[in-house]
Amino acid sequence: MYQIKNFTDNDDIKTIAELGAFRVIEYQRDLSVAPSEAMTAYYCHQMNVRKRQVVCDLSKSNVTLQAGAMQWTVGDVNATTGVKGVGDFLGKAFRGSVTGESAIKPEYTGSGTLVLEPTYKHILLIDVAEWNGSIVLDDGLFLACESGLKHKTIARSNLSSAVAGREGLFNLGIEGNGVLCLESACPKEELVEITLQNDVLKVDGNMAIAWSGSLSFTVERSGKSLIGSAASGEGLVNVYRGTGKVLLAPVG
Repeated sequence: MYQIKNFTDNDDIKTIAELGAFRVIEYQRDLSVAPSEAMTAYYCHQMNVRKRQVVCDLSKSNVTLQAGAMQWTVGDVNATTGVKGVGDFLGKAFRGSVTGESAIKPEYTGSGTLVLEPTYKHILLIDVAEWNGSIVLDDGLFLACESGLKHKTIARSNLSSAVAGREGLFNLGIEGNGVLCLESACPKEELVEITLQNDVLKVDGNMAIAWSGSLSFTVERSGKSLIGSAASGEGLVNVYRGTGKVLLAPVG
């Protein structure tokens, strides 16, 4: 048995989101500042620049993390590599090398509590089932997920969509039923969610941070001709086509 005091029950800490095995807490002010840093800390508080942490309840689900994300654990907590044989290791190593994510993501099991490193980024909790069981992520967003979810390497539909769209050749795809935890530079309040039903979304720039695995991604001219594209001033645009959802971060 264990007890945790002066953590989530501290009046300086607020729970801002909770889903599945994950709980997101936010420090309302930074109390550990030197006089020379007081002005910076004050304006950070005024502008919602605050530390946030993810607390994982392993009694609800095993959790897979981005390597290096764990800060501390208490109770019955066991860490494994999550690798199931040589073939699985090679697949994860390849996926890590092409998506920019850690090759081996440790899996934590048990019934205790797992706390992740604090971050000034915004934490997004996503139920993958609400994305028809498949979501594709922009590079660097993955922080943690319930271990029942599967990780896949999603290749671009063609080379032009990677080069012209200023994207990599591959993205990390997450499939199954469970909760996904992302680190985003943009808060949830500013994210635009677009749902497509057999339709097309065209975006000028790398604004999409996540999209349904059912959507195809290509890069196309904004107009029907080179002259039309030049006249519009947009040139090439990222195109998401089909049925599914897209999350856009228009600011940040």
